[in-house]
Amino acid sequence: MGSDSVNGVNRRRLLGWGGLAAAGAVAAGAPLLGGRPDRSAVAAANSDAIPPDTRPGGAYDRYVAKLAAEGKFSGVVMLSHRGRTVLSRSYGMADKEKGIPNGENIAFSLASAGKPLHAVAILQLAQQGKLKLYDTVGTFLTGYAKEIAEKVTIHHMLTGTSGMKTPDEDVKRIFQSQKEVHEFYERWARQATPEAPPGTSSSHSGAEVAIPAQIIEAVTGQTYWDYVQENIFKRCGMTGSGFYTRPQWLTDAHIAHPYMQLSDGSYVDAVRNLDKGSPSPFLLGKNPGRAFIDAPGDGGFATAPDLVKFARALSDGTLLDRHYAELFTGPKLPLAPEGGGGLAAKRSAAAKRAASADASFGAYQMPVSIVSGQWVWARAGANPGVGANWTIYPDTGWVGVILINRDGAPLWEITEQETRAVTGQS
Repeated sequence: MGSDSVNGVNRRRLLGWGGLAAAGAVAAGAPLLGGRPDRSAVAAANSDAIPPDTRPGGAYDRYVAKLAAEGKFSGVVMLSHRGRTVLSRSYGMADKEKGIPNGENIAFSLASAGKPLHAVAILQLAQQGKLKLYDTVGTFLTGYAKEIAEKVTIHHMLTGTSGMKTPDEDVKRIFQSQKEVHEFYERWARQATPEAPPGTSSSHSGAEVAIPAQIIEAVTGQTYWDYVQENIFKRCGMTGSGFYTRPQWLTDAHIAHPYMQLSDGSYVDAVRNLDKGSPSPFLLGKNPGRAFIDAPGDGGFATAPDLVKFARALSDGTLLDRHYAELFTGPKLPLAPEGGGGLAAKRSAAAKRAASADASFGAYQMPVSIVSGQWVWARAGANPGVGANWTIYPDTGWVGVILINRDGAPLWEITEQETRAVTGQS
């Protein structure tokens, strides 16, 4: 099996992030950071490392149960410690019309929480030598403005610093096929214009998502959806996850329907009411069901246990070799807590994380923070009737997942309560 194999065991998985010495650390339950034991992790390994507030009946469990009882939460929350589920709760209905409740087996729309998938895919190809992070758009694609083709790099797009501006999407358009979605977003991305010099934070440019997906397709000869299915979902054993189409959303009993609140306060199943749009100023007019399939580079669906598998696959070599995994989550630029531009200014969850963290940075398509002396890697997403957040606490082996299918849930506050419970702040 080549130099990456030792007695039939994949060498990358054996080493993980910690290098050769990690075998002893893992046996003791303490991961290594930068080739040496992390002190907080070592201390945690010598105890049960389960904060009381994370347990069933603890503060976090009670908080979510109260929200559900008040009609403010429908979905799933999960806390996992080193691969073992500590807390799993499900509330509300995945499909009211068919009487299907939410549960661990239910896949939820990820919205922007799925964006880091294309960053992982890019790094897999970089690891294989099929592209360089300093390659420009024009290295692989044609039809882009000269300033973009020759000066905007893959790294710029993954960090949100391309300086590009993309026209607003037509949120009222109802797509009818995968081909239509693919062709639309190819044309849309090519309408991007240089707004500022590369290296400058962008105004939430959709081209920064669409173009890397096109590069993945140009390099691999596969659609973005197929590449991620085979090289991320399948590798991780994420059997309940995928890029489902609207017909699947309507008929598959394991996919949660999004319940969107209208201006009169009522709720409708967005997928079954494509003529309705959100009145929310942030999501004005949108309806996630109008997309026949999520745009390349964005979205997707996943169950809570599958997102835990994804998190663990980042650390054990399943998805990326150690150095590329470190590159994925490594801090690239500081995030300002209030209106300072960049990722924080255009993603409210990132801005709030930056405000509450000791320090917060943009990594590749996700913010990473230092909270109470621990690294916290997280990505959130929202759409009408949709909320998602997955958080990795690498120093202590925790993973938190929040999946929501009804408007009105305070996603940020739930995430904050989760972090307090895991880091022992509450």
